[in-house]
Amino acid sequence: MKKLISILIVAILFTTTACAAGNKVVSTGSTTDNTKGVLPMKLNIQIDNGTNKHNLTAMLYDNSSSRALVELLQKGAVTIDMHDYGNFEKVGSLPATLLRNDKQITTEPGDIILYLGNQITFYYDTNSWNFTHLGKIDDVTQAELKKILGKGNVTTILSVKE
Repeated sequence: MKKLISILIVAILFTTTACAAGNKVVSTGSTTDNTKGVLPMKLNIQIDNGTNKHNLTAMLYDNSSSRALVELLQKGAVTIDMHDYGNFEKVGSLPATLLRNDKQITTEPGDIILYLGNQITFYYDTNSWNFTHLGKIDDVTQAELKKILGKGNVTTILSVKE
């Protein structure tokens, strides 16, 4: 009887140890690291606000939505007519619906957002909603972005450069 109890105890200890090892979380970096992976190519953005033409670039975050945008743009540049919405963004329709990775976020000036899968948005102010974050415009301040995007409609040409 003592032998049976000893075997059961060893079996329980072995099972508990094996289960605990199977649930071990391995960290590959700091738990406070909130950086996002980026794709190895840049988004080229040409904006015509009716008065001036501007060339900008943006980094694209590494997610399935950004990869779908790159795939679309590798077939050729896309021209988008964009209009102002809510005095904090310019929005326009994409020629195709892309995969969505919506999360509750608060945008910042320069954020490039996918909305409803078929709308691309450039933010020049903040807004909170469930969006898919595609990327961030490089090296532009909020004031510069407001001036570039202007008060009316803009025509934007998107392309990628690897």
